[in-house]
Amino acid sequence: MSVLPGPDAEAWVPDRLLPGYEAWTLPGWVAPPVGPLARQVAAGGPDPVLTLVRPVERPARPRGVVVLLHGYNDYVFQTHVVDALAAAGWAALGLDARRAGRSWRPGDVPHYQGDLREQASDLTRAVTVARRTWPGLPVVVHGHSCGGLVTALWAHAHRGGAGADAVVLDSPFLSFERSWVRPLQDGALRPLARRAPLRVIAAAPSRYAARLAERWDFDTSLKSPGGVPARAGWLAAVRAGHLRVARGLEIDVPVLVARAARSAADVDGPGLDTADTVLDVTTIAALGPRLGRDVHELVVEDGVHDLTLSAEGPRQVYLDAVTDFLDQL
Repeated sequence: MSVLPGPDAEAWVPDRLLPGYEAWTLPGWVAPPVGPLARQVAAGGPDPVLTLVRPVERPARPRGVVVLLHGYNDYVFQTHVVDALAAAGWAALGLDARRAGRSWRPGDVPHYQGDLREQASDLTRAVTVARRTWPGLPVVVHGHSCGGLVTALWAHAHRGGAGADAVVLDSPFLSFERSWVRPLQDGALRPLARRAPLRVIAAAPSRYAARLAERWDFDTSLKSPGGVPARAGWLAAVRAGHLRVARGLEIDVPVLVARAARSAADVDGPGLDTADTVLDVTTIAALGPRLGRDVHELVVEDGVHDLTLSAEGPRQVYLDAVTDFLDQL
C-alpha cells in the first residue's frame, strides 16, 4: 500500500467521520428552473453538493476502481468493503450524493431528489474523478438500493462507452411492489408531486436501520433508525425510474444483480438478520434480467437488504462474488 496524492490533492481534506480517510466536497449540478419538474427539483435545496470519500492508503498499482453509491437513508461508511476491494487489488471511491450523509447541508431536505437525474449527475462527477485519478483503468459502479436504481438508469443513459466498465447492484430498488413504502396511484402522485413536492406520503421508524445500528458502527444522524419521510416529489421521481426499468434497459456492460434469498415482513423477528426486510426480492429477480444484455444474478442465502452489512457468512459470500466478478473484467 502507498499514499497517492492524485491530481487534485489540495482538494482532499481529512474525513470527519472515518479515521484514515479523506473527503472532497464539490458543487452539484443544478437543474434549470424551468419545465414541469422545476418546483419538484428545487424543493430539495438550492445549492446541492456531493462528497467523495477515499482511504488515504490505497493500492499503489490498482487493477481498477470501484465507485460506491449508497441508498436512501444511508451514506458511505462501509470500510470493510473498501478493505475487501483493496485486498483484491481495486481502489475505491465513495460517493455521498446530494442531501445525504456528508453532503447534507442546513436547509436541505434529507435524501430528497425531485428527479433521479440529480443523483445521476453526482455519479457522473464521481466517475469522472475516478477516471482522471486512475487514468486508463476500468471503473465499476457499485450501487445499493435506491442508489442501485440510479446506477442502472445512469448506465443505460451512458451506454456506448460513456459510462462505467461494469455495474454491481446490491439489492437495487427496481419496484415499489411489496416494498417499504406504497405510493399513491400515478394519477394522483404526479400532480401532487408538482404542486406539493414536500408532502409527506409515508413516515415510519426504520427497524432495519435500528437493528443495523446494534451490529455496526455508523452515525445514526446520517443513517437514522427513526427513518426518513418519503415525500411526494421523491416518490414521483422514483416511480418514473421504476416505469423506465419496467420497459427494459439496454446497459451494454456486464451487470451483477445481487439480492438476498428471501424477503421477510416479520420486521421484529429473526428475519431482520437473515432476509431483506426492505424490498421484495422476487421483484428484483424478475426485473434484473431486463437491465441489459449481460446480466449475472447473485442470490445470497441469509443476506439482508444491504448485502455488505449481512452477518459474517453471507457477507463474505457477497464480497467474494463481487471480487470474482471484478476478476472477470
